[in-house]
Amino acid sequence: MAATDRTLRILALLLFLAAGATILTALGFEHIGGYQPCALCLRERLPYYVALPITLVTVLAVWRGAPRGLLAALFGALGVIWAVSFGLGVHHAGVEYHWWKGPDTCVQTGGPGDAASMFNSLQGGVSGPSCDEALWHLFGLSFAGWNAVASLFLVVLTIYALYRTLAARR
Repeated sequence: MAATDRTLRILALLLFLAAGATILTALGFEHIGGYQPCALCLRERLPYYVALPITLVTVLAVWRGAPRGLLAALFGALGVIWAVSFGLGVHHAGVEYHWWKGPDTCVQTGGPGDAASMFNSLQGGVSGPSCDEALWHLFGLSFAGWNAVASLFLVVLTIYALYRTLAARR
């Protein structure tokens, strides 16, 4: 096995494990820690749900010795997905820091005695917490900020894997 193949195997596996750990952490904070996600938090999870199966296919393709063109396409697609994830995290963090306004769907409705809230819950549209209030911080970053950091790490890792894939073609 060539050193490049070994490196790609490690990179693909690291991408899968890092992405899986990130989304499992978010789900753990929700289901074990009791942190209710807002509308933007839920939107930030979508790239992970799309990318994890693609990442698993990429891991299997690298381990099976798939053609470099296919690997480049898979890593390229993942790079785009993680860039979108990074953008979503930065956008949400900016909403939390009040750098810009969030979507109207992120406004928390009034308390339980509010007629609009009761009507909304009857319609099945129970709203989560407001998107512009961070529920948790670590080292000055909220969940959204940490998602941006994790997504940026995944972008860089994916670009490096794509570079290694393309460099091996020569």
